[in-house]
Amino acid sequence: MTKRLESKHKIDRRLSVNLWGRAKSPLNKRDYRPGQHGQRRTKPSDYGVQLLAKQRLRGYYGNVGERQFRRYYQEAMRRKGDNGENLIQLLERRLDAVVYRMKFAATVFASRQLVNHGHILVNGKKVNISSYQVKDGDAIEVRGKAKQMATVIMASQLTERDVPAYISVDHKEMKGAFVRTPTMDEVPYPVQMEPNLVIEFYSR
Repeated sequence: MTKRLESKHKIDRRLSVNLWGRAKSPLNKRDYRPGQHGQRRTKPSDYGVQLLAKQRLRGYYGNVGERQFRRYYQEAMRRKGDNGENLIQLLERRLDAVVYRMKFAATVFASRQLVNHGHILVNGKKVNISSYQVKDGDAIEVRGKAKQMATVIMASQLTERDVPAYISVDHKEMKGAFVRTPTMDEVPYPVQMEPNLVIEFYSR
């Protein structure tokens, strides 16, 4: 499990984007980087552009560990097709990402906690590994009493984001399914993601 050592909203300011499109983001009031020299505008190098693309993608999925993120890159390179799209598909199949997409949690960090605490069932079996790779057609359900948790109910009612087409969900029963593998265009990122720059970063 990746331990978050700092406020998730600081990630927004460090990367200069409202990464999850949330109304609470401090970037809505201060659209510059933190620190004494945060308001300086400098042109990044090619390496800097690639690094920023990697940090945004890693951060969006809850600050996935660097070693694990590199493994996703290596797996994306082994698969046929567009490497950038392969990378996105691997990240979207993470159980914590699927639970977040289903709106069982308000943030990807809350989603990870829900999974790690054993509140999620996959095809009727408890899975507490947030990086578990969900397969097409897998049934995902909030377990037992967790369906009545205030945080889960409130998350399901959030209007700031919608459930994407490649996922089906019944918020009354608190269950759904990962219908199929999404294309890059279908993934509802609030900001532009550039996975091909991430591939370039690791390919150096």
